[in-house]
Amino acid sequence: MTVTTDRQDERLRERAGLAGAVTDVIERARGGDLGVIPVVVGLVVIWTVLQVLNPIFLSSANLVNLTLESAAVGIIALGVVCVLLVGQIDLSVGSVSGLSGAVLAVLFVSEGLPVWLAIGASVLMGAVIGWLYGQLFNRFGVPSFVITLAGLLGFLGLQLYVLGAKGSINLPFDSALVNFAQLDFVPAWLSYTFAGIAAVWLFASGFLHAQQRRRAGLSARSVTTLAARSVALLVVLAFVVWYLGQTRGVGWMFVFFVALVLIMHYLLSRTKWGRAVYAVGGNVEAARRAGINVRAIYTSVFVLCSTFAAVGGILAAARLAAANQSSGGGDVNLNAIAAAVIGGTSLFGGRGTAFGALLGVIVIQSISSGLTLLNLDSSIRFVVTGVVLLLAVVVDSVSRRSRTSHGRA
Repeated sequence: MTVTTDRQDERLRERAGLAGAVTDVIERARGGDLGVIPVVVGLVVIWTVLQVLNPIFLSSANLVNLTLESAAVGIIALGVVCVLLVGQIDLSVGSVSGLSGAVLAVLFVSEGLPVWLAIGASVLMGAVIGWLYGQLFNRFGVPSFVITLAGLLGFLGLQLYVLGAKGSINLPFDSALVNFAQLDFVPAWLSYTFAGIAAVWLFASGFLHAQQRRRAGLSARSVTTLAARSVALLVVLAFVVWYLGQTRGVGWMFVFFVALVLIMHYLLSRTKWGRAVYAVGGNVEAARRAGINVRAIYTSVFVLCSTFAAVGGILAAARLAAANQSSGGGDVNLNAIAAAVIGGTSLFGGRGTAFGALLGVIVIQSISSGLTLLNLDSSIRFVVTGVVLLLAVVVDSVSRRSRTSHGRA
């Protein structure tokens, strides 16, 4: 009788966990913490409208192109997320990415260095730029807006100088870097393996986190909830792999982007450094009084942002198989920042996730791809992107005000 009662209690707890998960999302939304709900809803609306206007939009071939085009700007946006989380901004990511591509092309093509050495030098240059930003911000108190605006202009000029009179350097089409960005796709069996690993990882990390909370006497998700969440992820990823596999499949460059997102998600959500980043973004003075090395946190996010900008610039050059005067220019800078904000990262600091870069850049690229298929002028794309960005900021401001009111209540 006792065993039966215990099993019934366990089932009730598991059902409560499933219902509790939904209730928790609803309560957080009412409290102003909308998370990724707005961007997911927006993405569904955008995809639905574009598919109705042009049935080719959601075709496997177009979605494969969309993922590949999203990777470079998405990686840059991932760095922007880090800076926004501490309430700062980097306006120079486009120029840094363009300079990175130019340095890569000169070292690899003109100087004949091995491609891995040229890539390493370009990435190191990005890290040094971020470190320089951190020193100017911490030691002299120059606003990040001014520092990075100067960087935008200065590194653009340096890019033009590095490229020289030609203004453009082509990368060898048979190089491993260009193949990686254009032609290398994950085998189907490995793609399904990655999907399975992701589902197992989600369950394992959630299970360990739940155990830690239970040991601390806190509420935690039930095993049933964790398993259901992991199975749902597996089904979604398996369908994506199958659908993209109808043409070319999943590109290695997009897998690389997703891997960076997962790494940054872990660092931000599961490490002491990540908690410090959110603390500084939430209240810098409280973080300082709590013993956090605020200067080191600022420097680290600036370094990460410029480093990711350099990596994105390398992949953009590889995707185009060339570095030229327009690399990193145009709308690269604005799209990277817009992707981070549209993905749910607050301009006020202290709120956002690494997955915001992934979702945000897919929204940006979906708009670009869909309007291109409709043969609409680029001016329309800028207007639509601007409207979506404005809506994202309005949602952020409203949810922030709601959280403040909820906290006072």
